[in-house]
Amino acid sequence: MTNEKNVHLVIVGFGGMGSYHTQLVEQAEGIVVHGAYDPIPYRMELASSRGIRKYESFEAVLSDSEVDVVLIATPNDVHKELSIAALRAGKHVICEKPVTVTSAELLEIMQVAEETQRIFTVHQNRRWDEDFLMIKDLMAHKKIGEVFHLESRVQGANGIPGDWRQLKAYGGGMLLDWGVHLLDQLLLLTDSKVESVYADLSYVLGTEVDDGFTSIIKFKDGLTAVIEVGTTNYVKLPRWYVKGTEGAAVIRDWDLSGEIVTRNLEVEHVEPKPIQAGKGLTKTMAPPSEESTIRRPFEKVEDLSDGFYTNFVAALNGASRQAVPNDQVHRVLTLIEAIFEAAESRSIIMREI
Repeated sequence: MTNEKNVHLVIVGFGGMGSYHTQLVEQAEGIVVHGAYDPIPYRMELASSRGIRKYESFEAVLSDSEVDVVLIATPNDVHKELSIAALRAGKHVICEKPVTVTSAELLEIMQVAEETQRIFTVHQNRRWDEDFLMIKDLMAHKKIGEVFHLESRVQGANGIPGDWRQLKAYGGGMLLDWGVHLLDQLLLLTDSKVESVYADLSYVLGTEVDDGFTSIIKFKDGLTAVIEVGTTNYVKLPRWYVKGTEGAAVIRDWDLSGEIVTRNLEVEHVEPKPIQAGKGLTKTMAPPSEESTIRRPFEKVEDLSDGFYTNFVAALNGASRQAVPNDQVHRVLTLIEAIFEAAESRSIIMREI
């Protein structure tokens, strides 16, 4: 494929996320939204109101020789079926996350992509989130020394949104919804293998799928991580909390407010003074002296990488590797399965991932 013509993409599933992709495509060169298909009529009317061509069926999408790429943005349970059909029809495929409900299903898709020599990739968009890029930069440049513990959370108080996300048959639940993002980010922050997994899933809302979860993950290099998603949190904990050998850092929310606190290496150790804590005194929990620490804002970092669709077009033209390799996606699904297993068995799963 060359740059002589635009890549034609059709969106299958024109719900909230599917329609959002029209904005993402507009930001990239060399690719255009050629059309959309959704079995729900009002969604097709929405597409039509935006000047997007309507397809009468999924089969019509696959039979159109002008279609280069199919974007799958449907409920999770049919991702595999639709992706394989599109690949066998000679189309390249972008699939929304979670790509499949099980890691074995993804392997099936990858096999077909290899057989058909088509590109298959997953829209793991939060690899480009500014807060994640700030943490990635913090660790890469050892701004708080060697990081040995991190906590990554997203929390709200609105319950599980939508309808199918509350149903197990459709691959609903927060572990497969937000968890797939946070775990994908986590595995990009270290080259170490996972050593053990512990988890607890929340069912406070009474749905058949988890409305949140907490997982404690330990890596072979000693890094520990707490990954948490909640939909019943009226008071939220920080988005990121990271500890290193020379300090700590926090990003509080999506507004990227936060700070980095490090030891002042130019000042000798100052013995803390006891403070009144409740009905007793403590020296251990007293704050460090003001002169022995350095506080500075947690500044944004410049993202020099291509966006998802810019990279996708470059990959189609053989000018770049996929920004979201399928083996990395498979690793995330394998970790999710270990979390489900740990929660169900109420035990620590010792497994290299």
